[in-house]
Amino acid sequence: MKSVKITVLKQTEYKDLMEKYENPIEHTCDLKVGDTFVSVNAQKPENLCDSAWESMEKFVKELAEGGGNFFDGWMKNKHSAMISCNDGFRPVSFYIETIE
Repeated sequence: MKSVKITVLKQTEYKDLMEKYENPIEHTCDLKVGDTFVSVNAQKPENLCDSAWESMEKFVKELAEGGGNFFDGWMKNKHSAMISCNDGFRPVSFYIETIE
């Protein structure tokens, strides 16, 4: 089984949606652009939030098992994927790729 590197590439906030729909919260995402994680044996890396993991888990497992080429050539590197967490107010984009 291959290890999979997960890199935070981009974060954004939709303040207009937050103001209109979200109840105020004190603590949000701790991830920062440039943060990296490694999934070993297709397991959730320590300190990666559960919500982000739920969004990428099936892709990580497929890559760890040697698969890829998602959606018939979607990515330039067929052993990678670009996945965003499912937070509609402050999505985080992750690049996931197999590593040796």
